[in-house]
Parts: sequence; structure tokens; C-alpha cells
Amino acid sequence: MNLLFALLLALLVAPAQAETQRRTDPDTGALSWETRTQGVAVSLTQLLPDQVLAFYLNRGFPPAAAERFAGACVFMTVLRNESAPGELTFRLADWGVRHAGGVHPPPDVAVWMGQWTALGVSEPARIAFRWAQFPPEQEYAVGEWNQGMLATGLTPGAGFDLVVRWNVAGKTVEGKLDEVRCAR
Repeated sequence: MNLLFALLLALLVAPAQAETQRRTDPDTGALSWETRTQGVAVSLTQLLPDQVLAFYLNRGFPPAAAERFAGACVFMTVLRNESAPGELTFRLADWGVRHAGGVHPPPDVAVWMGQWTALGVSEPARIAFRWAQFPPEQEYAVGEWNQGMLATGLTPGAGFDLVVRWNVAGKTVEGKLDEVRCAR
């Protein structure tokens, strides 16, 4: 009986392993992935390359620049501090896109901004781009959240896992979205 009690207690005290939940929007067919870990929720929703292309063309991007970003496997990304025991801080440079045996962080927004300047993208279009992106680093108190576009740098249709890292009360926490697929 003591062994059974110890096993039950271990299950109650041990942190639950978060699983990736996958959903399909019945209206658009877009796939979403979400995980919740230690009071934090992270989700990715596919953005079709044509959606991203139209978004940036309508904000004054030249077609070649808009096509470059639209082809970089872009997701609507949401990060929520639902009930973490303190303020959550993160840096995208600490996140990992696992693909084909390698891991790399998502492409840096500053790198994109440099490309847009070099390609002669207008300042208003660059400002619209910057404000539509998921922030490269941020702090969220409990109840705070943000969303924005996040490019993975992969090709349409590629599969990957996303490892998301953040800090709360001096501890690094990791969440993972498994078997994510770029829109075609």
C-alpha cells in the first residue's frame, strides 16, 4: 500500500509533460499547434504564403520583397502568461526551430529590416512590417500576452519542431510544439 501511495503522490507532484494540441480551422483549413507549460501558452497558426504576400503588397512592399518573406514559412504566433509564478521574459534568439537534424533560431527581425532597407522598401512599409512581427524579446506579467508574425526561414510544406524558452523567477522553462508543418 505504501508503494501505491508513493506512486500516486509522485504523479500529483511531478510536473505534467505538456503535449502539443493540433487543430484545423473549419473555415480556412489552416492548422494550429498549441502547448501549455507551467502557466504559459504558446501557439502557432499557419499563414498561407498568398496571405502574407497580400498583406505586405497592400502595405507598399515591392513584389520581390513581399515574396521573399511570404516564402519563409510564416506563422501567427501567440505567447500568453496565463498563470506563471511571476513575470515571464523571453528572447527569440533562445528559441529553436528543429528541422532536418539541425536547430536554428527564427530569423532575426533586425536582419529582415536590413534586407528591406537594402531593397529600397519604403519607411512606412518597413514600419508596418516591424509592427506586424512577433517581438524579438518581451516581458509579460501574469495575464499579459502578445501576437505577431514569426518566420521560421523554412520552405513551404517543411516540417519542424519549435522549442520555446522563457524565464520566470530566474528559472528557464521550455515548451515544445511538435510536428509543426509550414503551409504550402
